[in-house]
Amino acid sequence: MTGSAPAVHRYGREASQFGHLSVPETPPPHPVVVLLHGGFWHLPWGLELMSGAVRALVASGAAVWNLEYRRVGEPGGGWPGTFNDVLAGFDALARLPGAADLDLSSVGVAGHSAGGHLALWLGAERGPLSAGPVKLARVAGLAPVADLRAAWRDGVGGSAIEALLGGTPSRHPERYSAASPVERLPTGVDQLVVHGARDRVVPAELSRSYARAAEAAGDRVALEVVPRTGHMDVIDPKSRAWKITAEWLVGAWDPSAHGKIE
Repeated sequence: MTGSAPAVHRYGREASQFGHLSVPETPPPHPVVVLLHGGFWHLPWGLELMSGAVRALVASGAAVWNLEYRRVGEPGGGWPGTFNDVLAGFDALARLPGAADLDLSSVGVAGHSAGGHLALWLGAERGPLSAGPVKLARVAGLAPVADLRAAWRDGVGGSAIEALLGGTPSRHPERYSAASPVERLPTGVDQLVVHGARDRVVPAELSRSYARAAEAAGDRVALEVVPRTGHMDVIDPKSRAWKITAEWLVGAWDPSAHGKIE
């Protein structure tokens, strides 16, 4: 099952304020997944990183809104522009041409690496108490940078986190509190965190500690640390990590099979 070529839609006037909407060739209404790419929030990495994931999700019957946003290295990227773009792009789903064919009552969001950070952050911003026609039901963080203070302390991404937030935690503590997913718990949104055990870019311990904190805060969260899996493998449609994510996003996942949070 495949869909038509992605349609490009803008949600703002800036160059990177757009997304690609891919729709399956099945009768509507279509379940919807929003994708957020990684690249440590910097140019030149963009939404093409999620192309394989888009094709796989469309083949499974989901409509996919692959979202671009302003990144560090372009005007308006970083704090707060990157975050504002993610919110605006998510909310724009309700105004897209053909929105009547989309099921906006139970939208899933998945992000990889820096995009995993943004996905978990979006869950806090657009949780169950959020008003609006687009209802976020579940969030998958794939190798997410889930704790910005810990990641900064450990040098994850080099200077990427400082560039995103305009400085260190001591200089901008309020930004780190507002932007770090672990500091926004509970979200009230169902969450899946998937991480490769062999990830050498974002340590799996960030996901383990985030999942423990989310569970302690009362959120429903599942954690999968996948053996023999690296940083980019988690968005490879042929990988076990992606199979877990895709099944969870479309509602076919068996919660009894996930790993225990320790």
